[in-house]
Order: sequence, then structure tokens, then C-alpha cells
Amino acid sequence: MLARLRDWARAIRRDVHALWLAARDPRTPWAARLLAIGIAAYALSPIDLIPDFIPVLGYLDDAILLPLLILLAIRLIPPALMAEHRASAAAAAARPVSRGGAAFILLLWVLAAAWLIRVLWPWVAG
Repeated sequence: MLARLRDWARAIRRDVHALWLAARDPRTPWAARLLAIGIAAYALSPIDLIPDFIPVLGYLDDAILLPLLILLAIRLIPPALMAEHRASAAAAAARPVSRGGAAFILLLWVLAAAWLIRVLWPWVAG
């Protein structure tokens, strides 16, 4: 059962990457593009709308809502186009991971949070 769960997680990760690729493809219908961009941005973001430390609801978006939205976006994309992007995503997954790129994205999030705190602090402390 653990192997099936691991395979499912890999398929979800591949599909999110494929949706990101499809969102940038001009052959993808606009509704699917908008949904795919939103899903990929949310799935790849280290920040959750509902934090995971909130009991039950914290994992609801990750475990139920996100996979359902992924399925919806996949159905909106023509099957041949989705197969093409899945193949590209699978090939990309076989390449080495860039830890430097991940560190850069994390740094951007920290800087954005610091800037937001700096801008809003006078108003909040008010």
C-alpha cells in the first residue's frame, strides 16, 4: 500500500509540472490555462492557504481539494496535449534537482514577507 501511495504522489507531482507546462502552451484553452497556472502556483508554493497545523482543515486542501482541481484542469486540456506535457514533465523529473534554485525561491519568499511586514508594521502598530 505504501508503494501505491508513493506512486500516486509521484503522478500528482508529474501532473502538476505538466499543468505548468500546459499553462504556458498557446494550444491550451484559456480556461484550462488559468486553472492550471493557479494550481501549479499553489501546489509548488511553500505557503498554504490553510496552514497544516490546523487540525483536519490543514490537510484538507492538500489531500482532497488540490487533487480534485488537478483532475478538473487535466480534463479541460486536450488529451494529446496533456500526454505531450506529461512526457516532458517525466523527463524533467529524471534530471537532478537544483537546490540552489530552491534556496533562491525561499529567499524571495522571505524577502517578500520582510518587505510586507516593514510596510504594514506602522499601520498595525498604529
